[in-house]
Amino acid sequence: MPTVDQNSRRRRPTGLIALDETAAFPGLTLYAPLTGSGEVYLVDLHGRTVHRWNLPYRPGRHARLLADGTLAFNGVLPGEPALFPMWHKYRGGVLLRAAPDGTVLREHRDPLQHHDAHHLDDGRILYSALEPLTGADAAAVRGGVPGSEAAGGTVWADTLREVGPDGELRWSWRAAEHLDRSEFPLHEAYAREHWPLINSVTPLRDGNVLASLRSVSAVVVISRETGEILWRSRPGSVSQQHAPTELADGRLLVFDNGVFRPGHDVPYSRVVELDRASGEVVWEYHDPAREFFFAPFMGSAQRLPNGNTLVTDSPSGRLFEVTRDGFLCWEYVVPHFAAYRENEVRGLFPSEPNAVFRAYRYAAQDIPWLAAGA
Repeated sequence: MPTVDQNSRRRRPTGLIALDETAAFPGLTLYAPLTGSGEVYLVDLHGRTVHRWNLPYRPGRHARLLADGTLAFNGVLPGEPALFPMWHKYRGGVLLRAAPDGTVLREHRDPLQHHDAHHLDDGRILYSALEPLTGADAAAVRGGVPGSEAAGGTVWADTLREVGPDGELRWSWRAAEHLDRSEFPLHEAYAREHWPLINSVTPLRDGNVLASLRSVSAVVVISRETGEILWRSRPGSVSQQHAPTELADGRLLVFDNGVFRPGHDVPYSRVVELDRASGEVVWEYHDPAREFFFAPFMGSAQRLPNGNTLVTDSPSGRLFEVTRDGFLCWEYVVPHFAAYRENEVRGLFPSEPNAVFRAYRYAAQDIPWLAAGA
């Protein structure tokens, strides 16, 4: 047996790495280790655990606090089959709300849900899911690695669904119906098992829907009324991106992973602001040593009330905060390492990662039960 831990990330420091209290936004950071058994942590700026939830499912991506202090959590539905090799890594299926003590208050189940589920304060849930395309419908999907469809030649296509507090379907959208195959082809290096791979979905202030299409490198705005694409990011402006959010001025904040970025032979990740009118990148952050910060998959960014940005470098379990001028003022590395439980995922990711999908920062006074001293 080796005497040196072969997990290179675990050999490095974890917990609080850096803090400038004069620049960091004071608050608490929420994260859910992806390979945990349902633990969600709320830590202060010094990396001390202020609160912990223990939920009955492995995270199906992330958790988020709602205005009333309840926890919105997306969990992995047990016992489901693998639709294709990567399915167990990013599927969910259990969309729940939990009280501060971990009591499950409400659940909605959909075994085809994956990646994102945006819980609204009024009880609605907007989420991404799948439907199978076969035969001519599957063949019509452009791009990808030839012959890499799922079993039976199936291409699993994205759908969006919104359900009410009672679980009844309120709204739906189908990529197969509304996306032009020629305008939204899969990147040539991606498997044809899943198209276009929507990894983020959120409502905009005007009622329309913002979505991230990872495997076609596009951020789009979808008309809630007609389902048509009202806007898309300029091709080449982002590459395999995640987690676009709308800022107060209407710009979009996007975690740009940078895989296969056109015109760049060395990949690196960055956080960008996109101006929707011009399509231009009007602000960006990347590490001073660009190649140091590179997340080939997952990732998120949150604009904080003081203008700073909280960044989730997901595969590395690295959470950090930067100022508007790009100075790092807080850094924390998730100390929780574990293996994926499903054999299919463990075969693809055999190490014991400390990955998280997204992290969120909250002011203590904005968490009702914490402000009340619960």
